Amino acid sequence: MEFDFKGNEIVFDRELSNLDKLVLKFVKVLDKEKVDYVIISGYIAILFGRSRGTEDVDLFIEEMSLGKFNELWTAFNANGFECINTSDSKEAYENFLRDKTSIRFAEKGEFMPNFELKFPTEELSKYSLNNKIKVVLNNMVLNTSKIEPQIAYKLYLGSEKDLEDATHLWQVFKQHLDRALFNKFAEKLNVTKLIKKLE
Repeated sequence: MEFDFKGNEIVFDRELSNLDKLVLKFVKVLDKEKVDYVIISGYIAILFGRSRGTEDVDLFIEEMSLGKFNELWTAFNANGFECINTSDSKEAYENFLRDKTSIRFAEKGEFMPNFELKFPTEELSKYSLNNKIKVVLNNMVLNTSKIEPQIAYKLYLGSEKDLEDATHLWQVFKQHLDRALFNKFAEKLNVTKLIKKLE
């Protein structure tokens, strides 16, 4: 798989999986509703060629009013998605999102894979949303977190799956990483001693 790096964009083509198609369908709703978002965590490794399954796709979305969230809720429902936490949009907003808890959407009648949405509340999550990169896959656009903080965060999580995700991203992108930025996040997350595991 070959990637074309154009500034803050990564452009490539490959055969789409069913998960890719679902993700593209989901973010199309966010784009249409003009909701700023960034994809984080495990799906990024999958997007860039790691072969593994996943039960969820994690995203941060911009903080918004209840009114705007209700519009987004309606748009998701109109496009075949439903919230699996609650059937009430106000409850989803006030008891989950505003309470720093995620909500999950899936295709109607399904539970997996699902999309886990959160408002950014911590420094790293706000950084991810405000400094995202554009990924152009088969001429369709996704917003993902920068690779450097994702690798550092996967090292921080530390499970076997997370370490494998980190290693995959490192191997794919090591010639293109901003090493100073990566080191900054590795130090912030106290994972500098784990960097040797990536090789």
